[in-house]
Amino acid sequence: MRFTSTLLVVALACAASVAVHGQALTERNVSLQLARTLADAAIAACKKDGFDVTVAVVDRAGDLKLLLRADTSNPHNADLARRKAYTSRTYGFSSMEFRNRTAGGSDLAGQRQLAEVIALGGGVPILIGNQRIGGLGLSGSPTQEDDEKCAQAALAAAASSLK
Repeated sequence: MRFTSTLLVVALACAASVAVHGQALTERNVSLQLARTLADAAIAACKKDGFDVTVAVVDRAGDLKLLLRADTSNPHNADLARRKAYTSRTYGFSSMEFRNRTAGGSDLAGQRQLAEVIALGGGVPILIGNQRIGGLGLSGSPTQEDDEKCAQAALAAAASSLK
């Protein structure tokens, strides 16, 4: 009888663990409203410094959620902003840090050859805690550092929504 009881307990424990592992995932993602808030804040931060930029927001899957182009931004800025957002979403750190980590003879230099990533500053990951929910990318400022500064300002402006 004791053997049967032990066997029953083990069987129930195994069944419970299978049920837990088979459940659907619950994931956070970038909403359209959050994307808009971030994009508006980024454009405002750059405009304050006299720069007209293009802003892209990608979701947790790296798909484009929102693209806003300033009236005087250049055509190529749309693709650059999207790729900067994608790069920061993919790696979980800024596209400027990606640029620095993969520079020159780095062991990671081959990552620059991956499709859609770009080693230019101006992209930042959108995080809730340690969970990546998207990426924000800017292009059109005179320097990559200016693009990143505006992106960081946008994250700061939306900090209450990223908790």
